[in-house]
This record gives sequence, structure tokens and C-alpha cells, in this order.
Amino acid sequence: MVAQVESPIKVEVSRARKCQRLVATTYDNNIASDYTEKIEALNRQFRYANNNAHYWSDPGQSVTYGTPLYDSATSAQRLALNHLHWFANYNYISDSESETVAFNQITGSVFKSIGGYETLAEELTVETEQEYQHINAFRKIGLMTATSVIGKSGLNALLKWNSYKLKLGQDKVPTYQYYALRAIAKRMSRDTRAHYSDYLNQAEAQSPFILQAPTTGMLGRSLEFSVPLQSFFSFSWGAGSPFMACQFYTIRMIANLYLKNMEHGIAKYYKTLENTGEFIPAPTAVSRYHFLDEAFHTTISQLLAKDLYREFDKPTAYERFVANISLYMMQRGTLGGLSGVLPHRYFADDGTIMEVLYRLLQGPVFGMAADEALHWMQLCLCQEHDGFHLARSNRNRLLGELRRFFQPVEYLWPINRDMQVMAKRGSIDAALRQNKITFDQFSRSVAA
Repeated sequence: MVAQVESPIKVEVSRARKCQRLVATTYDNNIASDYTEKIEALNRQFRYANNNAHYWSDPGQSVTYGTPLYDSATSAQRLALNHLHWFANYNYISDSESETVAFNQITGSVFKSIGGYETLAEELTVETEQEYQHINAFRKIGLMTATSVIGKSGLNALLKWNSYKLKLGQDKVPTYQYYALRAIAKRMSRDTRAHYSDYLNQAEAQSPFILQAPTTGMLGRSLEFSVPLQSFFSFSWGAGSPFMACQFYTIRMIANLYLKNMEHGIAKYYKTLENTGEFIPAPTAVSRYHFLDEAFHTTISQLLAKDLYREFDKPTAYERFVANISLYMMQRGTLGGLSGVLPHRYFADDGTIMEVLYRLLQGPVFGMAADEALHWMQLCLCQEHDGFHLARSNRNRLLGELRRFFQPVEYLWPINRDMQVMAKRGSIDAALRQNKITFDQFSRSVAA
């Protein structure tokens, strides 16, 4: 008996219809949901004093969980460490969602101009509006929490210490790099001027630089807070190539899975409290509704990154190169290390998190002197403990999810499809060696 082979044309038509149906269904369900509205209401009503007597997630989602500091902490101190974990993670997530706001608009303009993808463009517009509300809630709740846990003086010191924040407002961008990379992004792309992002056109009309300062989320960190590099990828994803517009969503999918790896546990914690009739803290509810909102966003990311790009012309050699470089840099950046004090962060502990710990330990919750604070920090950052092993376990789970997602993406280099860089950078020994160097630098800066 001769096996029947399905016609490639039928396969293409079937996939196109499936993509269109999924976009329409996701859009309808997203519009009908009220998760963003619930986040807005919780944000308006939030007061730290009304929520500080409860855990906001499982205790395992606490700053310094599994360290000697956590083991010796009082019940009140452990609550504060749990709340600070929420602040630290959602502060980073809000920076990352600020990046998504821009790139949704860049790529959405491309899809809108192609024709036949108006619903997709509308869905991206809705997602952008939702991201604004998410960012507002994360920042307000987070800052109110940090002010209570670290203190105003500690929070001000943290903002001054944060090296990449210091770059904000310093708009002396090396113009030769900016214009050279912009020219490469535009000229090396295929002739797609008809679909060039209208959002980019408007941004360029308003300012000679579409970015006045580096973004500070997952992409910005991975691109080393470089304005020229971030502008290069902005022009690449918005140059009018449908493939490149889809390819951005491989980057967004990393952010979606990164967030899910942390937030799914909080959503389960919410359900446990709900089922037992216990008090549900507002930040826990915000996380749960955000988790539900992000499910729509993740569906769109997955569709564009794995299926929709196949509906367009195959990528050129240049486009494949740019696509792979962006993923490679994400592996080196936001996925390039292991934290000893934040169990759901996957890059090395840096001066910023050390400043958070230093101010926390000297703040109202712990009340330590400077020398005592540095002693406990050294135990948490520079010696092996259970916290490192928990972080590695969380990291390995994310690594497995990313590998499964990227396996069928045909244009990827093996180093990206198998997430080889991320896999090599998850060693506890390597994290300890790096932390000793960074902590020594931090200690000397404090002494100075």
C-alpha cells in the first residue's frame, strides 16, 4: 500500500488558516477578559500596611531563601524578605515590559501594513495598553513596598548606585555607531519599504535618536545597555520584513517563559489561599491576574515565533544572522548566570542586588551596622548554600522549557536551538567565583 503524502500547498493553507483562527480567538478572549481591570483596582487600593502581615507567595520565593541569613531570620524578617522578592522581580519585569511596549508598536505597524493581519495588529495594540497598566501597578506597589522594607534613604541610595540608571538622561550617543548600525539594518534588509514600521517613522521624525537612553529590561541587559545596539535591533525588527517582525517574538517568548517560571508558583499560591478561604494579599492577586493576562500574550508570542514566520518569504542569510545574534546575546545576558539570593533570576548577582541587600540589612527590618551587614552578605553571596541549589533547579526548569520551544524553529543555529550558552553558565562554582569578585568590589566601594 502506497502512503499518501499531503500536498505542501495544502499544508501551507491549513497552517495559515490555523494562525488566523488562533489570532482571532485570542483577541476575542483577551477583549472579553477583565484581568487588567482587576489589576488596576488592586493597584488603586494598595496599602503596604494592609498586606505586610502575610506571605505574598510561597516562602521559597523570598530574597536570600536557603541562605544562613534566612535560616536565622525572625518571622517578621522572613515576611519582609518574601515581599522584597516580589519587588525585585517585578521591578525587573516592569523594565522588560517597557521594552515590549515599544517593540509591540514597532512590529504591529509592520503587520498592519501587510494586509490581512489587522486583527493581529489590534491584538498587539490591546497587549500594549495592558502592559502600561501592568507597569504602573508593579512600580507603585513595588516602590511602596521597598520604601517600607528598605527605607527612603536606602531606596534613594539604590537608585544612585544603579549604574545603568545613571545613564538615563545622558544622551551623548556615539552618533557614528548609531547611524552606521541604522544604515546596516535598513540597507541589508530586503526591499520592504512599503511595510516599514510607521511607528519608527514617527519616532525618527520626533528625534534624531529613537532611543535617548538605554532600556533596562531583559533585552537592554542582554545588549549591555547600549543605545546603538538597541536601536539596531529596533530598526531590524521594524524595517518591513515580515520575517524579522515575527522573529522579535522569539525574544519576547524568552521573557514570557522567564516570567511564567516565577509567576506560575504565585498563581498556584493564590488558588491555595482561595480554596482554604484565607486572606489573599493584593500583590498575590495582582500576580495571579497578570499571569492570566500574560497567557494571551504568550499565545501570540508562540504563534509568531514558531508558526506565522513560515507564512512569509524565507529569511535571507543576513536576517538569519541578525535573528541568531539576538538570541545568542539573550543567552549571554539575562540568562547568563546564577543568583545566590534571588531564586528566580538567571543572571549573576551584581552591584545593584548587593546594594539592595546592604540597605535592607541596615534598614528598619534588620537594623545592622555596616560591618555586620557585609558579614552576612558574604555568607549569602560567596559561600555555597541551599539557595544556590534552589536557583539552579529553577534555572534548569526554564532551560528545559526554552529548549523544547526552540527545537522546531528551523533557522536557528544549534547553539541557540539547544540553548548551549545558558546551559554552560548555570554552575554554582562559577557563580561563587564571580560573586567573590563582585562582592570584593562592592565592599571596597562601601569603604571608600
